[in-house]
Amino acid sequence: MPEPDFDAIVVGAGPAGCVAATLLARAGHQVVLIERGSTPGSKNLSGGVLYGRVLETVFPDYAAEAPVERRITKHTTTFLNADSAVSIDYWAKSLAKPVNAVTVLRAHFDEWLASQAEEAGAFLMAGVRVDELMVESGQVVGVRAGEDELRTRLVVAADGVNSFLARAVGLRGTPRQEQVALGVKGVLRMDPKTIEDRFGVRGGEGAAHAIVGDCTKGVAGGAFLYTNKSSLSLGVVMRLDDLIAKGFKSSDIFEHCYTHPGLAPYLDGGELIEYGSHLVAEGGLEMLGEVSSDGLIVIGEAVGLTINSGFAVRGMDLAIGSAIIAARLADAALRHGDTSAQALDYRQRLLGSYIGQDLKTYAKAPAFLHRNRLYSDYGMLAAEVFRGVFSLDTTPRQHLLKCAREAVRGSGVGYRKLLADGLAGVRSL
Repeated sequence: MPEPDFDAIVVGAGPAGCVAATLLARAGHQVVLIERGSTPGSKNLSGGVLYGRVLETVFPDYAAEAPVERRITKHTTTFLNADSAVSIDYWAKSLAKPVNAVTVLRAHFDEWLASQAEEAGAFLMAGVRVDELMVESGQVVGVRAGEDELRTRLVVAADGVNSFLARAVGLRGTPRQEQVALGVKGVLRMDPKTIEDRFGVRGGEGAAHAIVGDCTKGVAGGAFLYTNKSSLSLGVVMRLDDLIAKGFKSSDIFEHCYTHPGLAPYLDGGELIEYGSHLVAEGGLEMLGEVSSDGLIVIGEAVGLTINSGFAVRGMDLAIGSAIIAARLADAALRHGDTSAQALDYRQRLLGSYIGQDLKTYAKAPAFLHRNRLYSDYGMLAAEVFRGVFSLDTTPRQHLLKCAREAVRGSGVGYRKLLADGLAGVRSL
């Protein structure tokens, strides 16, 4: 065979691809990092919360050196109704040091990650679209980009949720509609002091809000609201099959969320400066396809690595974790001159890691989150319970338990459904 141009070609300069390229270059391999966008991050859309403890193992001082926005110390989960809301707040100073999570704007953050890969010795090729894999005798030997061919000993596919590269060699099929969601995100410019006053944070700390209910007009999914330094990230994520079944336009649901009276105290006066949409994986463990073949290893969202627990949506940390595992295995395989799927042993290592264990822990979460009552009835039920507690008039008060019983009877949910959903939630989340 012709001599390869590189030891490894990494396709996709998101967090997974950049970390994999960095580690392989640090190990002394010749690496090219190919990005379709004009610059890394230019085409990426993300909610913006990175649980960064795994990234610290690669870049120990990333929180101080990278262009992060705010350190998340406050998490709020909200059931939002048309004219009421019930929220649970969790604040902890311990989340600030060591840093547990940060907000990022991918256009800045991915560019920084790519620069770290370049400093390690990787060669960045931006503005280049990989059209297909080169396969000879069942072995992936390179990529084609337009009329150009680049040969390599190993391809690392980090090309996102659709992963045409993984699908081209039969590692993954087309995701089912219930396994993906459509995310629509906007960035609103806002004065830093206004952000800190409204969200109750100070000194570089920030808040992350997870919202379900009327924000998506009852479509399965939810909304997020994250604080950046001088902007807010607002978005809705809607399961594709339910969005289609209910006949809504994604832009209309975003507009509904953006103008919702329950969110107005946070958003008032913000200037919408960015807007976009993107498919995201929602299938959890069930969506995990084959992860490697001879000469090819697949990482990040290209494998379907996301976890939605209802309280937190994780993607970037899992992608980075998979890149670390893949890079270590790839380094050993390249040194031994054997990049077959058997030699890589990637799937077993992935499932045996904290990533695989977390996927198993939340394996039932996608099915639980398919229950439509979560996006309508339970928000109204919770609000009715608290209305009985706080709506004080001249009539005698009732114990909380009696308020709850009357709310359940009037909700149409019923005790049987409530118990079934409660047990399913405990087992899933």
